[in-house]
Amino acid sequence: MSEEPPRRRTIRDVAKAAGVSISTASNALNGIGRTNPETREKVRRIAEQIGFRPNALARSLLTKRSHSIGIITNDTYGRLTLPMTAGVSEALVDHGVSAFLCATNNDPRLAQLHLEALLDKQVDGIIFTATRADLTPPIDLTRLAIPVVYAFAIGPPTAPTFIPDDAQGARLAVQHLLDRGYRRILHITGLEDYLAAQLRAETYRDLAGAELDVLFGEWTEEWGHEAVRLVMERGGDLPEAIFCGSDEIARGVIDALRDRGLKVPEDVAVVGFDNWRVIATQTRPPLTTIDMELKELGRRAGLAMLDLTRGLPVEPGITRLPCSLVVRRSCGA
Repeated sequence: MSEEPPRRRTIRDVAKAAGVSISTASNALNGIGRTNPETREKVRRIAEQIGFRPNALARSLLTKRSHSIGIITNDTYGRLTLPMTAGVSEALVDHGVSAFLCATNNDPRLAQLHLEALLDKQVDGIIFTATRADLTPPIDLTRLAIPVVYAFAIGPPTAPTFIPDDAQGARLAVQHLLDRGYRRILHITGLEDYLAAQLRAETYRDLAGAELDVLFGEWTEEWGHEAVRLVMERGGDLPEAIFCGSDEIARGVIDALRDRGLKVPEDVAVVGFDNWRVIATQTRPPLTTIDMELKELGRRAGLAMLDLTRGLPVEPGITRLPCSLVVRRSCGA
């Protein structure tokens, strides 16, 4: 004879085990009312011991919150969004808040469908992220009745926005090369219409001078190869070091230099940008690079969202978070 499945525990079971009324048990578990700390801790401990799980629907009706948020992104592959989402979750998990991640691939229709689904679920807020800070969202998020936070995307002046400090990151990269004695530094980067590329190029020129110009192109290994070919074909003195706008570009640059018999860092030092570990650690030699601290960026966005859903004030406008330098062997360290 088969055993019956275990019975779902109820708030009545918790109250009986804790020796309190049902209303006291409910207040303790939901953090409302005037329950004293000792009773609240006892009720929560017993609820965990007997395997009680609160009814999410009843909880949302009581608190007027769904205890969930939506994350809308155009980052289909998750290169930027996944570490940011990890940071968001880190900020939310201890507060019983979950997140729904929706990828739009920059399709306005798909973005609208995701937004409507999130609103139907009555999420408490929306975090919008993108693959570039200056990307305009494919849908209008400015008229929503719930809070919106922007991470790796620039929102309206009235909304909290968290982005990496690209200028500070570029300063770390170029100053590291200068401190190691390199003077002829070339900058190979991505598309010129990206705000990040512009800010990094401006900082590079301020620190390294204009003796060697900036080469703008794609954010790809192929462009790294092509840029080295262009540099070699135009002749003149080779750069002593190359500051690359992405780790993918840097790997292409290193491979192209090796193909031409040049050693990194003995002949040319190379610095990347992203600290995309699957690339940076497997490059030969391992790549010195700039980490945009995406997990911390997501955590800050998550904390801002928590405060907004609780009615607490959050400073609007852009917050630029510092990057960090990760030193590996491509600069001779």
